[in-house]
Amino acid sequence: MLGVAEPARPGCVLVLLALVGCGGAQAQLEGDVYKSGAVAFRVAKIPPSWRPIQVGSAALAYRDDPNEASILVNGRCGERDGDAPLVALTNQLIMGTTERSVMTEETLPLDAREALHTRMKAKLDGVPLAFDIWVMKKDGCVYDLVYVAPPERLDAGVGEFERFVRGFHAIGGIVGGST
Repeated sequence: MLGVAEPARPGCVLVLLALVGCGGAQAQLEGDVYKSGAVAFRVAKIPPSWRPIQVGSAALAYRDDPNEASILVNGRCGERDGDAPLVALTNQLIMGTTERSVMTEETLPLDAREALHTRMKAKLDGVPLAFDIWVMKKDGCVYDLVYVAPPERLDAGVGEFERFVRGFHAIGGIVGGST
């Protein structure tokens, strides 16, 4: 069961939810590659129903309007949380939620590493939401991929999100760093 014990990190889901209505140009994505400092990754083709939005310090964020959902992709390298277990890193993403109900929590391969995949329902400020969260550590970096939707819309959009997640490949990071 997911618990909350650590402070939230920048770019967390709560920021995504608070700013999801904001529009703006997507920075630093060239073709299918995102680069910012030590963080670099390749993403799968963005579904046509997803539009880019700006969200705080998130690397990439999208709004899936037909499914009333939001997507967050973030990465950071060399930070102290790189040694934290995947469960603790996931817990940081759901900080502030209540009435959590974990539907799936499993360790699966992603980009030749273990990733924690968590699907859950929770409330944020009394609003019911469903989350599909993937957290992976690779080459001294931590990567979060998150899909947030109303519970009744999760199944409609999560298939495209999973295809997107399966196409994720880290290409940056600290050579020789911890994983």
